[in-house]
Amino acid sequence: MPGIKRPLASDSLAVLVRLPDGRTLRFSNSFHIGREPGCEVEVADSHVSRRHAEVSLFGGEWLIRDLQSSNGLLVDGRRADTAPIGDGVEITLGVGGPSLHIEPERAALAPERSDPNKDNTLEAYAQHYFGSEKEEEEDDDDGSVGSRTVMIRKAFQQLQQQQRRSQRLTIGLVALIALGAGGYALYAYRVIGKQTAQAEAIFYSMKAQDIAFAQLEQQLAQSGTAANRDQVAKYLEQRRLMQSNYESYVAGLYDRKLNEKDKLILRVTRMFGECDVAAPPEYVGEVMRYITKWQSTGRFRDALKRAQDLGAPRKIAAAFIAQNLPPQYFYLAMQESDFIPTRSGPPTRWGIAKGMWQFIPQTGARYGLKSGPLFSRPGVDPADERLDWEKATPAAAKYIKEIYSTDAQASGLLVMASYNWGETRVIDKLREMPADPKQRNFWKFLEQYKERMPLQTYEYVFYIVSAAVIGENPRLFGFDFDNPLASVSSPQLSANQ
Repeated sequence: MPGIKRPLASDSLAVLVRLPDGRTLRFSNSFHIGREPGCEVEVADSHVSRRHAEVSLFGGEWLIRDLQSSNGLLVDGRRADTAPIGDGVEITLGVGGPSLHIEPERAALAPERSDPNKDNTLEAYAQHYFGSEKEEEEDDDDGSVGSRTVMIRKAFQQLQQQQRRSQRLTIGLVALIALGAGGYALYAYRVIGKQTAQAEAIFYSMKAQDIAFAQLEQQLAQSGTAANRDQVAKYLEQRRLMQSNYESYVAGLYDRKLNEKDKLILRVTRMFGECDVAAPPEYVGEVMRYITKWQSTGRFRDALKRAQDLGAPRKIAAAFIAQNLPPQYFYLAMQESDFIPTRSGPPTRWGIAKGMWQFIPQTGARYGLKSGPLFSRPGVDPADERLDWEKATPAAAKYIKEIYSTDAQASGLLVMASYNWGETRVIDKLREMPADPKQRNFWKFLEQYKERMPLQTYEYVFYIVSAAVIGENPRLFGFDFDNPLASVSSPQLSANQ
């Protein structure tokens, strides 16, 4: 996903797909290409995966993305994970597989049909009045139209000269305008590039402060000392000002080209500690894809009702705010267990994960949770503290804070990947990356390790991010309830700890 250059904007917001059988389909929204009947572009061929690729629109730009197909995706003959459609591309679904042509829709002006009789008449007049000097002499000899022809030709020559002068002036003006437009486009490109670079610099300044403060808190916790209220208040005030300045700055970059849903996705992304202006161009579309998955089932609504019946939203949010972490980690528990306190995971070599936060026995014990006598069996064990969600929630917040403050470099998305894939697997890989948060983040991690990351972990991260986006404004996405965390404040927005 990362590493893709931003393509040029398409000339139209619709694309045309020419199928192997010659049919042409038109799309103005994202669509899937694959073998299964649910795909908008269904291609029945053994080379084609059930869901082979997705074409999506982001910021006026069409992109095609391989959905981890078995045989890969070739764009103009070259294998690619993601590629811009640009002015048009030839897509091959697997080596030796069927090919499609995808291009932006353009309004083609049909050439005017000429009237043969009219054309012949015009040619005859043109030949008669504006032919060669030899023909003029012949006209004079027969005494028919010679003098009149000469006068008409002279008038026409004067008109031609005037037209040529006018054309030269017009061409000059057009060239000047084109030069000015090109200069302005170059200027605008440089300005936007400079603004983006400055936004990144501001963001990573905030990130460095977050990392430093989180590490200080961890050191104090290990020594048995709590950060004093003045330290916390000073950090939160500085962080709030930096956040406000940053959001004001990026608003100018986003206002004209992003809708409210896109802006919300990027706001939640930076809330979790990732630089939104550095996000790959297809990232917003990918989050929207997972939002669509949540919209297609009742899972979000059912899980949220279960949490609300338990009184969990406020208590979970409070546990994370106490660690100066975003309360939106609430949605990690939604993905882990659907807020079912007694859920058991499958047997693994590390034991069975249990409870709302799905702690394995060893990790639970590290954070003060005692496993019960039935720890090696799935199912309910009243003596197992991992199944007591009110005890397990502060433990989960401390565990996440430890990952967040050390090798994950205050990246919430890397924290999520660590929680699912296993902190050792992720942290060992992170330690091979530069410590600079600009080089150690979720985007860079995917660049290096996406091929080795389980699909389950990739989806885990996107399910949590997309759930958090929905939770910030459920009605914007078609749900008929309000933000379950509306009554709590982010640690970056409150100094009441």
